[in-house]
Amino acid sequence: MQKQIRLIRRAGGQKFIPALALSLTLLANSGHSSVVGFEDLTLTSQSYWNGSSGAGSFTSGGVTFPNSHNSSWGSWSGFAYSNVQNSTTPGWGNQYAAWPGGGAEGSLNYVVGYQPSSAPWAISLAGSRNFHGRGLLVANTTYTALDMREGSGFSKKFGGISGHDPDWLRLTIRGRLGGTETGAVDFYLADYRFADSTQDTIVNSWAFVDLTSLGTVDELRFALDSSDHGAWGMNTPAYFAMDNLGAVPEPSAASLVFTAALVLTAVRKYRRVVRS
Repeated sequence: MQKQIRLIRRAGGQKFIPALALSLTLLANSGHSSVVGFEDLTLTSQSYWNGSSGAGSFTSGGVTFPNSHNSSWGSWSGFAYSNVQNSTTPGWGNQYAAWPGGGAEGSLNYVVGYQPSSAPWAISLAGSRNFHGRGLLVANTTYTALDMREGSGFSKKFGGISGHDPDWLRLTIRGRLGGTETGAVDFYLADYRFADSTQDTIVNSWAFVDLTSLGTVDELRFALDSSDHGAWGMNTPAYFAMDNLGAVPEPSAASLVFTAALVLTAVRKYRRVVRS
């Protein structure tokens, strides 16, 4: 934005600079209204909540996330929340870390979903919410990403020995309103189905998932599936990370430049009128 402001100043349009700054700021921050970012959840540094208190759920921004914790086995499923920053340690012991190294857009907290069976998780939105033009941010967890990249004693290395196996990890998000499904959106957290293996990818940053097609919903259901299955179901660790529920896409650099160009055009027209 500073570059565009310098251009306006050179053109003699100082009086337009506040308007330009405001318009660019509004455009850049347009996705932050009614967004659940999980920063209202309290955690000490490098820690997580996995339901060991027996609460059975947690709520953030009015949205309720289910959790099931088995104290006998020390296991859990559903949703946990975390601020763990560890993008390098492989294995189950690092199951609460998002691979990007922290929350989205430099935030601390994020949610981790874990699905040990084929049953989907459902989150309650505490009333209907219209997702037109909105979505959420998702990422791989470090545990899942490194398992897919390197393989383990339980799961295969994506691409196989040849590097050409068409492996994938897919997150499906379904919307419901009053018990009736409104639609479904698929997002591939890893995709090795390309004829050109150089295009194979494991998502390594926070990615926006557009939920516009779901319309107005009061519940979202999440399910993971993978190309790697065994006798007991999916071998790929069934985790994903989520942040900024209700977000809109960040404006592109092209959008910001276009806005600045419009203001610059107005400045030039203004100068011509003043001189005449």
